[in-house]
Amino acid sequence: MSNPITLGEFVIEKQGQFPYATGELSQLLSSIRLAAKVVNREINKAGLGDVLGAVGAQNVQGEQQMKLDVYADEMFIKALRARGEVCGVGSEENEDFIVFDEEIHSNSKYVVLIDPLDGSSNIDVNVSVGTIFSIYRRVTPPGTPAKLEDFLQAGNKQVAAGYVVYGSSTMLVYTTGHGVNGFTLDPSLGVFFLSHPNMQIPKTGNIYSINEGNYVHFPDGVKNYIKYCQELDVPTNRPYTSRYIGSLVSDFHRNMLKGGIYIYPKGTKSPNGKLRLLYECNPLAFIAEQAGGKASNGFKRIMDIQPEELHQRVPFFIGSVEMVDKAEEFMTKFS
Repeated sequence: MSNPITLGEFVIEKQGQFPYATGELSQLLSSIRLAAKVVNREINKAGLGDVLGAVGAQNVQGEQQMKLDVYADEMFIKALRARGEVCGVGSEENEDFIVFDEEIHSNSKYVVLIDPLDGSSNIDVNVSVGTIFSIYRRVTPPGTPAKLEDFLQAGNKQVAAGYVVYGSSTMLVYTTGHGVNGFTLDPSLGVFFLSHPNMQIPKTGNIYSINEGNYVHFPDGVKNYIKYCQELDVPTNRPYTSRYIGSLVSDFHRNMLKGGIYIYPKGTKSPNGKLRLLYECNPLAFIAEQAGGKASNGFKRIMDIQPEELHQRVPFFIGSVEMVDKAEEFMTKFS
């Protein structure tokens, strides 16, 4: 790699693209970068320490909490609290948002929404997992405690979003609304280097990602779209290949690079869908759109949905624009 650019250098170089360029984004991403490296270290030695398995409790979603879920949640909140840019954090692992009320946060202008460890049930079997984060400028006055309305903002109000994928290599991918860039961690140096500049999702692909074990519960539009994906049609390169990891970040990251569609629809087991609008869907939708892709609930743009509650769930269709368009056609036709 000739003349490698570090994440820190890149953020400073692009600071002028951030809506409020006073070094705040650099500090914010520095906090996330630090926590990601700590979490990455624990994931990489998970089989050697007492960090595998469940803690014996459920999170607010009613899902079994894994030990690394709790660890990652604590690390990201601790890292964000240590800086003065953030006045509060909403986490998938906590029932309510957390207010930072120390003196250094008295004039903080941002809130962060985060899924600290997406796909954590895969940790025990050494499958890739991730972190998803979303950054908003608060709507309540600085100097006052963060309130619910600071977190219940539509995705089109995001000022930055990103994810970290902990896999064969560890990558941090983010956008501030000026394209998408990916950085790979060099573990020997502990530094993220720019490895994937100006990432673009192919307009179409031949991969569909969905948990077909829930097929019986899917709406008719999704069932018919799956049949379409499986039909032989040479001009459209069908049948498509089914690839489903069960870690949203990993499935999305693969489709970002290769082209494809990820779907988690509503169904009898998950009446409103399983994925959370604020922690998962909005940040990935922001990234997808900035990379030339598309994100939808099957009928409308994800980032135009006005959140009504912190842990709101929505159906999710995301990936290559032509594939999402076709899925929406089936949803409309069979709704």
